[in-house]
Parts: sequence; C-alpha cells; structure tokens
Amino acid sequence: MRLAFLASNNGSSFRAIVGAIQAGDLAATPVLAVSNRASAPALAFARAQGIPAHHIPTLPDPAPGDEQLASLLAAAGVDLVVLSGYLRKLGPKVLAAFGGRILNIHPALLPRHGGQGMYGRRVHEAVLAAHEACTGASVHWVDHEYDHGSVLAQTRIAVDPADTPESLEAKVMAAEPGLYIDVLRRITAGEEPLIASRVAQ
Repeated sequence: MRLAFLASNNGSSFRAIVGAIQAGDLAATPVLAVSNRASAPALAFARAQGIPAHHIPTLPDPAPGDEQLASLLAAAGVDLVVLSGYLRKLGPKVLAAFGGRILNIHPALLPRHGGQGMYGRRVHEAVLAAHEACTGASVHWVDHEYDHGSVLAQTRIAVDPADTPESLEAKVMAAEPGLYIDVLRRITAGEEPLIASRVAQ
C-alpha cells in the first residue's frame, strides 16, 4: 500500500509509521510527504529518508493548493493519505479524488473536543476545563468537516488530577503512533476496507 503523509510541523506519527515500515512491521511504502510549511521538520525527515517531499504554501485562495495537492497525490499513485498534525483543511479536489482514503488522528476522544481550531494544546486545555476523567486519541476518516468523519479506533488515557495541558499532551502524543500503526496494519491486512464509497462530492 502506497502512503502519502501530510504534516504541518514535526510529524511525530509520520516518523513512527515510517519506522514501522522500515522495521518490517507494516506492509506499506511511503511515497510522498507534503507540508504547508517550508520549514516543517517533517519535510527534512522525509528528505533524509529518501521520500519525495513538497511544500504547498497556505494562500488566501486555497484552490491552487488544493489542485496542486490532488495532482501530487495522483501522480505518486497514492493508495492512502495519512495526516500527521496537518493543520490545513483539505479542499474539494483532494476530497473528491481521495475521499474514503484519508486518515487523521485527533488527540481526544471524538466527538468530544474536536472541530475547527481544536488542535494541539488547545484540545488538552479543553479536556481539563471540562473536568474529563478520561481522554485519549481517535483515528478517523477525513471528510469535508473538521474531525467529523467516522472513527476507526480510539485509545483511552486516564486524566490525573495533577495533569496539566503539557503533561496530558505528552501522554496522548506517546499513545498516538501505536494506535495509528495498528489501524494501518488492519487496513493493509484487508481487515478494515477503504471506504471509497464515501467519496466526497
């Protein structure tokens, strides 16, 4: 299975997934990495691994970037698009061509604490403000709304009374790669079919 990765910053899950592939623990091939930030460490990592890496800047008009990303994914023969901290909303051309084949991981138990603007430490601040006893991470299919697509898997993490946004973020980040890799193993093994029938129109 040919994987593309979209990351805005470090791409921690991207790195872990590539590590699993290189260790022979995941039957997939990383064929593309894209970021909306030219300085994203994820791009430097991709280039160091010999993975084609591209920067598509965020512009006031998102249409050209949407078209460029759709073209890059198609040209690379991508089977599955994996988001790893990608903070730009996907456009209609990408969703039309790859809907049902795009995964994201969110640092909370969706549908709670998701939606526009809910990323990074903001999510953990919201979890603590809501006095949640449990948080975690969710792997879900991507559609035209933020954090809205159907959830494939979740991992649960107890919230300690002494937790801060920083400590909670660290615990969730440590759990995310394993969850993502498990989902990808299920997909590559045919246990979780790609939902191509859910292509966005």
